[in-house]
Amino acid sequence: MSDEWSDEPQDSKGDSFAELLESYTSGIGEDVQVGDRIRGEILSIGKESVFVDTGTKIDGVVDKEELLDERGELPYKAGEILELYVVSFNGNEIRLSKALSGVGGLKALKEAYHDGIPVEGKVKGQIKGGFHIETMGKKAFCPLSQIDVINVEDLEQHIGKSYPFLITQFEDRGRNIVLSRAELLRREQKKAAEAFLQDLKVEDEREGRVTRLMPYGAFVEIFPGVDGMVHISEISWSRLEKPNEVLSVGDSVRVKVIGVEEGKGGRISLSMKQLEGDPWESLEGKVREGDKVTGKVKRCTGFGAFVELFPGVEGLVHISEMSYTKRVMKPEEVVSVGDRVPVVVKEIDLSGRRISLSIKDAEGDPWLEVPETYKIGQSLQGILEKKEKFGYFVSLEPGVTGLLPISKIRELHKPSLIEKLKEGDSIPVFIERIHVEERKITLGPADSEDERHWQRFVKGEEKPSGILGEKLKQALEEKEKP
Repeated sequence: MSDEWSDEPQDSKGDSFAELLESYTSGIGEDVQVGDRIRGEILSIGKESVFVDTGTKIDGVVDKEELLDERGELPYKAGEILELYVVSFNGNEIRLSKALSGVGGLKALKEAYHDGIPVEGKVKGQIKGGFHIETMGKKAFCPLSQIDVINVEDLEQHIGKSYPFLITQFEDRGRNIVLSRAELLRREQKKAAEAFLQDLKVEDEREGRVTRLMPYGAFVEIFPGVDGMVHISEISWSRLEKPNEVLSVGDSVRVKVIGVEEGKGGRISLSMKQLEGDPWESLEGKVREGDKVTGKVKRCTGFGAFVELFPGVEGLVHISEMSYTKRVMKPEEVVSVGDRVPVVVKEIDLSGRRISLSIKDAEGDPWLEVPETYKIGQSLQGILEKKEKFGYFVSLEPGVTGLLPISKIRELHKPSLIEKLKEGDSIPVFIERIHVEERKITLGPADSEDERHWQRFVKGEEKPSGILGEKLKQALEEKEKP
């Protein structure tokens, strides 16, 4: 018999009701604490009370009178959202309020202090170090640093306004009451920031404000109280030495989230340049080999200078491509960082992200004009550029240099007249041979091809000219002296 009864089902109604009651009552109000600020929908409006969804299994109640506007009318309807504070919770009812207000006396203020419940206060005026606040019929003090979470230059704007405050000090039987609005704002900001971070993910795009600049990057506030860091390499496709080259504190910028570390205090990595797209990927067709363009010198190295053609696209001017007109030992002899210079595009390697440039080709090759400018047998004045054992290099014009062989100098009646010349001195020469393809010109000392010409100098039949002539004249005068 007992076995038969043991197989019978138990009274499920009692168990079900108990479980239902437990499931209903468990967790009631666990997510709500006195002092919390909640955002809830108006469920219904009664004669004296307004009922609000608190997000828990117990609805909140706020006195209707507290929500009336200046005309004594309720400016809200069912379904609208209210932001209120939890001022009490007894397990059966959640009382809500915009903030404790009215004339509650010291007892109410003391309870608000211990329970962390905001009180409504009106800014009556500015005093030394802060503001005089009137709350619930009592005088209180709010330090300057506690009136807001941001620095405001115009402090007068607060006077006459009413704000919710937290009581941070309640001493000497209420004769020393210190309030903080900033602490309340920070708490609200923290909650909002936590909710924001829960939804934040990589690839999100946000509007932000630059709050700090460091040598390694810029900090950008993408939500009140939430900063991310844009590394200097992610600010621009252009190469930057310091973030302040393109950014200033207070700038509004659009950024892309490229990394979010999990956990409390996790860093948020941002990028500005990734919103613009890789400039190398869209370079094709913008510039071609042989084009003459203008770029900005970004940096100099021992082997050349890097010139930016477009933001993020740099090319190299090798030191050998700096000038036709002079021998360049260092890029700084020709260009400086920040200079805008004309260049010719010599070669483009998109896959390797390399562009070869030439400054000298942009300026023009003086050798192209040599066949028209110089003729064999032509006499002219040059500048002694450099002395070598095998001969002297003589500059005929910037970028065009000829060689005066030492054998030609020794053919002179007085070779010492040329040998004594210093680099930078003028020297009379004539064109003996021209090899345009090899970029070579062979020179001879002016008129040295005819020894009789030198004899005319000696006999005084011809007036010397140029530095060589002057030196020859001096030598003859010295010879004639007794």
